Amino acid sequence: MKTLKAKTLKRVLNFWPPFWGAGIRVIDLAEDWSFAKVRLRKYWFNRNYVNTHYGGSLFSMTDPFYMLLFLHKMGRDYVVWDKKSEIKFIKPGRKDVFAEFKLTEQQVNDFKEQLKAQDKIQPVFEVDIMDEDGLLIAKVWKTIHIAKKQKAA
Repeated sequence: MKTLKAKTLKRVLNFWPPFWGAGIRVIDLAEDWSFAKVRLRKYWFNRNYVNTHYGGSLFSMTDPFYMLLFLHKMGRDYVVWDKKSEIKFIKPGRKDVFAEFKLTEQQVNDFKEQLKAQDKIQPVFEVDIMDEDGLLIAKVWKTIHIAKKQKAA
C-alpha cells in the first residue's frame, strides 16, 4: 500500500463531504506530518439556532488529525486509531475558528520506545479551538490508540 503525500491528503480532505459540507478546511498539513491546521468558517448552513458554531462541526474539525499525523510518523509497523474524544465548550463561536495539531520527533521516539515494553499505549492530546481573535472557544481531548502490529503467523 502506497501512502499519500501530505499535499495530496490535504486536497482529499478539503473535498471530503463531511468536511466540505460543514465548512471545515485543512489550511496546512506539513509534508513531514508534524503539523496540521484546520479552519471552520461560519456560514448560514453550519450555525445553530442561536447563530453560533454548531457544536458537532467544532468537534468534527478535530476528528482525524492526531491519528493521521501519528499514522504517518510511526510507520507501517504500528496500528494507530482514534480511541476517544471529549469536548468542553468554553465560549460561543461567532467567528471563524481554528485548531492546530502538533507532534514532535521526540514524542514519536518516546512512543516507539514505550511500545518495546507495552502492547499498546493510549496518549491523550489537548486541542484548543480558537477564534480569529485568539479567544478560546472549546477544548478537545483526543485519546489515540497506538500498538505494534502483530506479525502474521
